Amino acid sequence: MTLLAVSATSSGSFINALTTISKFFGIAASIAIVGVLLSMGFLLEDEEGDLGLEALKLRTVALWSGGIWIIAAATNIILTLANFLDVPIGAAFDWTTIRSFVTQITLGQYMFFQLLVAILVVILIRRVRQVGGAIFLMMAALFGVVAPIFQSHSAASGSHGLAVGSPVIHVVALMLWVGGVFGLGLLQPHSRAMAVRRFSHVALWATIAVVLSGVANAWTRLNFATAWQTSYAVIVIAKVVLTLGLIFIGYQYRSSLNAGEVTSIGWAKFSKLIGIELSIMIVALALGSWLSTNQPPAPANETKYDAATFIAGLPMPKAPNLTRLVLSFEPDALFIGLVVLATALYLRGVYRLHRQGDYWSGIRTISFLVGMFLISYATSGGIGLYARFSFSYHMIAHMILGMIAPIFIVLSAPITLALRTLPQGRTPNERGVRGTFVVALHSRLVSFWVNPVAALMLFDGSLFALYFTSLFGGMMRSDIGHFAMNLHFVLAGLLFFHVIIGVDPNPKRVPHLMRMVILFAAMSIHAFFSVALMSSTSLLDRGYFAQLHRPWSADLLADQHLAGSIGWATGEIPILLALVATFIFWVRDDSREAKRIDRNAERLAAMGEPDELAHYNQYLAKLAQRDLKIESEERGD
Repeated sequence: MTLLAVSATSSGSFINALTTISKFFGIAASIAIVGVLLSMGFLLEDEEGDLGLEALKLRTVALWSGGIWIIAAATNIILTLANFLDVPIGAAFDWTTIRSFVTQITLGQYMFFQLLVAILVVILIRRVRQVGGAIFLMMAALFGVVAPIFQSHSAASGSHGLAVGSPVIHVVALMLWVGGVFGLGLLQPHSRAMAVRRFSHVALWATIAVVLSGVANAWTRLNFATAWQTSYAVIVIAKVVLTLGLIFIGYQYRSSLNAGEVTSIGWAKFSKLIGIELSIMIVALALGSWLSTNQPPAPANETKYDAATFIAGLPMPKAPNLTRLVLSFEPDALFIGLVVLATALYLRGVYRLHRQGDYWSGIRTISFLVGMFLISYATSGGIGLYARFSFSYHMIAHMILGMIAPIFIVLSAPITLALRTLPQGRTPNERGVRGTFVVALHSRLVSFWVNPVAALMLFDGSLFALYFTSLFGGMMRSDIGHFAMNLHFVLAGLLFFHVIIGVDPNPKRVPHLMRMVILFAAMSIHAFFSVALMSSTSLLDRGYFAQLHRPWSADLLADQHLAGSIGWATGEIPILLALVATFIFWVRDDSREAKRIDRNAERLAAMGEPDELAHYNQYLAKLAQRDLKIESEERGD
């Protein structure tokens, strides 16, 4: 019996060691791919949007890295399955067992999704010819890397939204930071001179995100009173020290850049810094791989999870009241990260315009900040907390995210601000960040979605697809599903109100009358949805809220009917406001057009030329003369 126990322990330790090694190679390979694609799509000079010769040569590195990533991702599936079943590695090589793991177990599904993304990136990398394609593949690779994190053991930690979201932000920022350094190491000296200044801005933002998300993750995973005597804590401390060393090297980068022009950098010293940084990053990645395969030390007074914690990831809150709705805070790290990033970019753009001496409306800035605050409150505040436990509060959060916050954001003109502040091409032939953004705004995909009918279908049609199918219950149970659902509410609202009342440029701006027709249609569809929800006789959440065993507001069907009432009441008001705003914009535009015609007439009169009205009267006079001539000919005069 003892020998069997020792054998099982040795086998488990061996599998854990192989898992750590496999994860390290998978992370390193995916970082290399992200670094190559970042260099191709952002750091290297393009030629009117087409990738240059040096960028195309980097695809070979991406292919080799992608092959390693595929092998590591497949190996991780086998090793995780062996560890999950507590069997030797050879026993895990069973097709039926593997198929069940990747189709029925959530962790297996996410890991298989990562494998598919790695295969997709390798297949498409050879066909990339433009900057947009490289950026798309980089985003796909990042999404594939972070997918398994949503089912990691962090999800069982305290402060669920922070424990799940902070590792995602940490990994994405680390991929961009380390990948960018790797990409710089691959570039030729003359290309590196142009790329390093642009990458320094990315590295600064990524460094801040790595540090803050790392602190947040450690806060949720470790008990600071007892955990610091464990080997897990020692590894965490070692990783923190290495991160501080990387930050110091990044400071050396900035010092080199601030010393003079890019071309004056001592490239021998700079290349040495890159080599040292990559070496430190490799060690940090190895430590991170070990941490990802080991559970943090459990606290001595660990509490048992109830049904709410197991299903929603949060303990059941007390019955809602005004104080709890206002003061409760359960951070959703992903939305907090998006809000902080968007706010920082917007304020940076305003500051850049101010330094250039250009004017930007303070009302627009306040409007944007209000929209960001509303998104944060609906996802991390009291409404966001109770939205996980009650259909009615979920509907309030939905209305804030999809109907109220987007109005403030579209009126802040973020696209106009981006067009005025994004960096231009570094050479006359380079499209640059702003040029790429302009091309994206005029792409066929964007042109399709800014069509008012498409925007309306996404805005209101998706309500029926979400709530009257099995999607709603499934997405509420999943971290990534819940995040995707809330993100959809925000994006659909932004698109719809951009088409209707947006002040930003629109490639397919429709007449005001058409906008008012769309608004009336949206109001009717939304009212029909709300009435259908109020009159429903069965629960639409597929048992999600019932499994929480909520002690307050126990009548789930009444709560669902209340959600329909809230959707009707709070949903119609923003649409009515948008209708009034559209009418005001219509009158204002007509007034501007009349003033333009008057100014044109005054200009023509000053030049001694007839204005447009005079031309029109002359045209009518000619028509009248022609009619008289025809009548006289018919009478034989």
